[in-house]
Amino acid sequence: MKKMILASTSTIFGSKYLEYLFPVIKDLYQNCNNILFIPFARPNGISHNSYTKLVKTTFNKINLNITGINESNDPIDSIEKCDGIFIGGGNSFVLLDEIQKNKLSTPLKSKIESGTPFLGTSAGSNICGISIGTTNDMPILYPSSLNGLNIIPFNINPHYIDPIKGTKHMGESRETRIKEFHQFNNQLVIGLREGSYLEIKENDIILKGSYSAKIFKQNQDPFEINPSFNLNKLFN
Repeated sequence: MKKMILASTSTIFGSKYLEYLFPVIKDLYQNCNNILFIPFARPNGISHNSYTKLVKTTFNKINLNITGINESNDPIDSIEKCDGIFIGGGNSFVLLDEIQKNKLSTPLKSKIESGTPFLGTSAGSNICGISIGTTNDMPILYPSSLNGLNIIPFNINPHYIDPIKGTKHMGESRETRIKEFHQFNNQLVIGLREGSYLEIKENDIILKGSYSAKIFKQNQDPFEINPSFNLNKLFN
C-alpha cells in the first residue's frame, strides 16, 4: 500500500524550509524510526553533506531522525533497511543521474511501492513520474535516460506558474513548454502550483493544499482540478 506525499516545493513564501508541510510530514512518518534522506539533487549546488545537515536539523524540530544515504557505504542496503524515505528538491537531471549510476531505481521503486512512507519535494517528486521530461531544470548533466521511477502514471511539472497578465516577458510559458512536450509524448502532465501536493494512498492520488492544479492531456485543452480531487478519475 503506497504512502506518498509529492510536493511541488519544499518552501513557500514567508515560511522556513519544509515548515508548511510539518503536520503532513509528522503524520506520514509517525511510525518511522529510520528515515533515509537522499540529497542527490543538490539545490544551489550544495554538497550532499550540507544538504543532509539541513534536513537533519529541520526534522529534529518535529522529533524525527534522518540518516543520509551519502553516509552509507552501501546505499542499496540503506534503502532495504530504512522505514521511511525522503528525496529533496534541486536539479532533476543531477538527481536522476546519481540514482542511475548507483543502480538505485529498482530498489527505490520496490521499496516505495511496498508501502514505505515516502516524501518527495520538487525534483524528488518529479522523478516519481513516468519521466523527468517536464522538469523546469537545466540539463546540466545527462542521465543515461530520462525515465523516472514510474510509480505514478503521469508526469509532474513542479512549481507550475500561470502567465502573468500584462508582462512584457516574451519567453515561453509553462503551458507552452508542456504543449511542446506533448508533440512527442502522450502521458498526462499535472502542473502543481507552489503550496500544493499530492497525497497517495494505495490507488488514490488526492490533490491537497490551497490551490487548484492544471491538467494537460495530449491534443486536449488544459483544465483545472480543485483540492480533494482524486486523479485516478482521469484514468478510469
